[in-house]
Amino acid sequence: MNSFGTLFRLTSFGESHGAAIGGIIDGCPAGLSIDTGKIQYELDRRKPGQSKITTQRNESDTVELLSGVFEGTTTGTPIGFIIRNKDHKSGDYNNLKDVFRPSHADYTYNKKYGIRDHRGGGRSSARETIARVVAGAIAKQLLQQFGITINAFVNSVGKISVNKLYQELDLSKTEENIVRCPDKETATKMIALIEEAGRNHDTLGGTIQCVAKGVPTGWGSPVFNKLHADLGFAMLGINAVKGFEYGSGFEGTKMYGSEHNDVFVNTDGKVSTATNHSGGIQGGISNGQDIYFNVAFKPIATLLREQKTIDKKLNETTINPKGRHDPCVLPRAVPIVEAMAAMVLADHYLQNKTAKL
Repeated sequence: MNSFGTLFRLTSFGESHGAAIGGIIDGCPAGLSIDTGKIQYELDRRKPGQSKITTQRNESDTVELLSGVFEGTTTGTPIGFIIRNKDHKSGDYNNLKDVFRPSHADYTYNKKYGIRDHRGGGRSSARETIARVVAGAIAKQLLQQFGITINAFVNSVGKISVNKLYQELDLSKTEENIVRCPDKETATKMIALIEEAGRNHDTLGGTIQCVAKGVPTGWGSPVFNKLHADLGFAMLGINAVKGFEYGSGFEGTKMYGSEHNDVFVNTDGKVSTATNHSGGIQGGISNGQDIYFNVAFKPIATLLREQKTIDKKLNETTINPKGRHDPCVLPRAVPIVEAMAAMVLADHYLQNKTAKL
């Protein structure tokens, strides 16, 4: 599957060390004004080489819109786009051609297809997420018409966490530091930990929290396309993601029902809830409250140090990877999480329009 979405749909193409990454967005309504600067802004948040704690691969990641937008406005036809690869150093991966890197897709890809692109992981590389960020940036512009905002931030790195609720944070400060954590004191500790891991040729994982505000009541479906299920599907499809929870999540299992229930209240003639353990979704359908969720990312599998493994002939061997890699994926994953959330919400907006007369 190289396509995501039902009505608002992205099909992506390209490999990490191929000529380009690109995609086709189908289903975007006509008449939407497109700000290409906002698309590029999102790509710049994801691109490599942006700080001392990210990979130093030097890519401008400049998007070229090929179709579907005329004089700055969507025409209702497929939106084609491309981002050309310019700084791929494929030779760094020659020593990995016949071996399987631990915890990578090398072995499973080879077993499934009988062939794999060993250069940077090929199609399994997180570089493919460029296409998702473009589609998500356009989805964001669609959702902004309805006052919907989506903000993600790094909530933990390793054992360092933000010990505050998102309501206590100023999410506008997320972009003020290179780790994309809106809590300045915690961000400083995170950056130091990532730098230490990099010096030790090691990697770190952590969590990203995402908050969507302004989603109207009624988006989602009660059975197979529950809104939270589609969000979980989207997040678990991001490279290195190992977990997803929304609302109270696993912490909610420690509560009594009398504590966990979100009591309905009348707030100036509008239905609201006294608490939001449901995470803005009940019965698979949005209830008008903030939608919030956490996404868990594993430590990056590529370590710039010697590791034991096996080769294609099942001989035990060792590898010592070269190349340019992130010691922690989280800072660059923030716009990817936002993009996937935006695509899900844009898709459910379009589905909701067809749900009733």
